[in-house]
Amino acid sequence: MVALTPAASVIEAARTIVIKIGSSILVDETHHAVNADWLTGIAEDIAALQRDGKNVVVVSSGAIALGRHVLGIDGRVLALEEKQAAAATGQVVLAHAWSAALAAHDIRAAQILLSPDDTETRRRHLNARATMSTLITLGAVPVVNENDTVATAEIRFGDNDRLAARVAAMISADLLILLSDVDGLYSANPRKTGDATHIAEVTALSDDIVNMAGTANADYASGGMVTKLEAARIAMAAGCGMIICDGRVPQPVSRLAEGGRHTMFRPEDSPLTARKRWIGGALTPKGVLRVDSGAETALRKGRSLLPAGVTAARGQFDRGDLIAVENASGQVIANGLSAYSLADTQIILGHKSREIESLLGYRGRDELIHADDLVIFDANG
Repeated sequence: MVALTPAASVIEAARTIVIKIGSSILVDETHHAVNADWLTGIAEDIAALQRDGKNVVVVSSGAIALGRHVLGIDGRVLALEEKQAAAATGQVVLAHAWSAALAAHDIRAAQILLSPDDTETRRRHLNARATMSTLITLGAVPVVNENDTVATAEIRFGDNDRLAARVAAMISADLLILLSDVDGLYSANPRKTGDATHIAEVTALSDDIVNMAGTANADYASGGMVTKLEAARIAMAAGCGMIICDGRVPQPVSRLAEGGRHTMFRPEDSPLTARKRWIGGALTPKGVLRVDSGAETALRKGRSLLPAGVTAARGQFDRGDLIAVENASGQVIANGLSAYSLADTQIILGHKSREIESLLGYRGRDELIHADDLVIFDANG
């Protein structure tokens, strides 16, 4: 048996992978169009990952670079409203290109445009997470970009490295692959320093590591190594590993797995562990659900909290807010993220999940708190 490369081992172990693609790779700068041959290759990589049972999400730059050419505004610095117009035009071109490339493998592409509020506001975060999870379950590949058409200069991610890391954290991804125009992190900018040393693995973002960051090197790129290290910080805190590698080669993910040079950023925890720690200790509950003994037993076995097992609800909370769960004796036994507001919870508590639609007039989740959004505390306190 041939031993797997370190990158191949990480890819094989990952269940959900986010792939970030920069404008300098996707856009043919000479013809101001999508690099069709390269896109064909990455689509083959994505199809191979899906065949191996992986969930794949793409974060793709390129809308502004493509749209500005379509609108005839190349060759100059764009005002904010011109960038937004270019993004609106380029997103159509970009979505069509991804749809055609993935359709060759019978994979459906789905466009998702996100703003910072979509990842930072809990309710919008949960909505975006649920949409992507549903698309993945249905076999589609979400293709994510920043919603530049409505963003202001002050309220933007500013680059898709950090957006990709936020998406990876949002969906509890195991691995984020940044396809770049460099093959990893160096001790200094290799384009300016001949004796720069390649860093193969990073386990902590020390000051020494952060100080190695360089600057952007392409006209179309908005982020350099600085933003990649900021992305690594976000991903690692969420329990997600990250790889920076050269994405310019044909089928770059395959090349990475075969031994292509890269920098591996290893998190301390798994995505679920990091997410559970955040839910368990990082927020202040906005409400309380009291559950019966049967529900408490189910929760301690790792089950989700269903409305049938809830006997009371109090506080002021909306969908996505953190709430506490207490047992029949009033002891807090868990923290979790509510799938319903207090008002809706008070209507459906004590009822079967199949009754939710008739009670509320819409089809919501079967669970009041999903097991993935729930942290159970030690029974001994």
